[in-house]
Amino acid sequence: MNQHLKHHLKELEEMHINNEVRKSREELDKILADDFFEIGSSGYMFNKKECLDSGVALTEMSLHNYEIHPLAPDVVLTTYFIVDKTRNRNTLRSSIWKHIDGRWQLYFHQGTITPLKLNKVIKE
Repeated sequence: MNQHLKHHLKELEEMHINNEVRKSREELDKILADDFFEIGSSGYMFNKKECLDSGVALTEMSLHNYEIHPLAPDVVLTTYFIVDKTRNRNTLRSSIWKHIDGRWQLYFHQGTITPLKLNKVIKE
C-alpha cells in the first residue's frame, strides 16, 4: 500500500471535514471534482453545484480508521469512521478520489449513520 498516497488523501479528507474549508466556496470548489456527487447520511443526493450553492453541514467531526483501496492508477476508494460531536452521531464514510488535472479531487462521497461506537471499531 502506498503510504504517501494514503497520507495525502487523508489530509484532503480532513480538509473536507474542516469547518473553515467547508465555509469557503473556493476551498470546496478545489476539493470537489466538477462531476462530484454525494449520497448524504440524510438519504438525499447532492451534486457539486448544490453543495457550493447551499453549503455543507458545519459540524465538529473526527476521522478514524482511514483506509485506502486503489481501484485504478488514478482512482482510489477511501473508507473511514466519523464521530460527529455536534450532531452526536457516528457515520461510516466512503469516498472515491480521482486524479484529475494533476491533482486528487473528490468524485463521490457517501455517509451512513451507524449505531457503532468508536471504542468498538477503533483500529488505530
